Amino acid sequence: MIRGWYIGSSGMNAQQNRLDTISNNLANVDTAGFKRDVSVSKSFPELLLRRTEADGVIKNPFGSSDVAPIIGKLGLGVETNENFTEFEQGSFRVTDEPTDFALGGQGFFAVQTPNGERYTRNGNFIVGKEGILETKDGYPVLGENGVIHLDEVLQGAKFSVDENGTVQINAKDIDDEDMVVDRMKIVRFENERYLKKTGNSMWMSTDVSGEAYIAEGDERPKTMQGYMETSNVNVVNEMVKMIEVNRAYEASQKTIQSEDAMMSTLWSKVALAR
Repeated sequence: MIRGWYIGSSGMNAQQNRLDTISNNLANVDTAGFKRDVSVSKSFPELLLRRTEADGVIKNPFGSSDVAPIIGKLGLGVETNENFTEFEQGSFRVTDEPTDFALGGQGFFAVQTPNGERYTRNGNFIVGKEGILETKDGYPVLGENGVIHLDEVLQGAKFSVDENGTVQINAKDIDDEDMVVDRMKIVRFENERYLKKTGNSMWMSTDVSGEAYIAEGDERPKTMQGYMETSNVNVVNEMVKMIEVNRAYEASQKTIQSEDAMMSTLWSKVALAR
């Protein structure tokens, strides 16, 4: 019976982790470029049950055989195995803002942070006071030659980015020639599933994901200026999963209550017998 308490509590812990993941997905349903997480559970190793009245080994002409046959299995509970991110493409929303970008396909923008290079799908950028293209948190967006400087934009010039990610200053308003500034550093990974989330819709590479490399050719996603990629969270699906988690949590909770009632009855009968 005591084992039943542990089995029930392990189920409650696993469902609580699933609920936390779903809640985080719903909280970020309006976050640009957010990718939903999925919590995966696995069962503990099952215990084989044998017939204890016939325990032992007997000899026969063909060798030895077990007298205690297996009569079933007993589950020992579940645990959270991993939380992984689904990098499914979100839908596009038209903003017509020159500093908004979306990637049509797999890939990431590279961003320079105090903790090193990070990667994001959130293309909601701005041109900072120093003429640097940066995120809303003030982190510079990287080109293949370093930080992307758009000083001419502060002087009234406009800029454009083509589908290949090439940044060009349209300097007609300041009596200058158009010029190519840089090409956005858009990267890919060998195993994108194993990227690590660092908050603010950013990821970092891990030993399993491999280091970032610049996407070229067919691997390079199309850069779309004036668009935003929305979250890939489906509110209806997440709400249905939340209901399922609550029901599973209640079932594990009732299992513990039943085990507790059985144990209480056993203790009371043993005490009366004495």
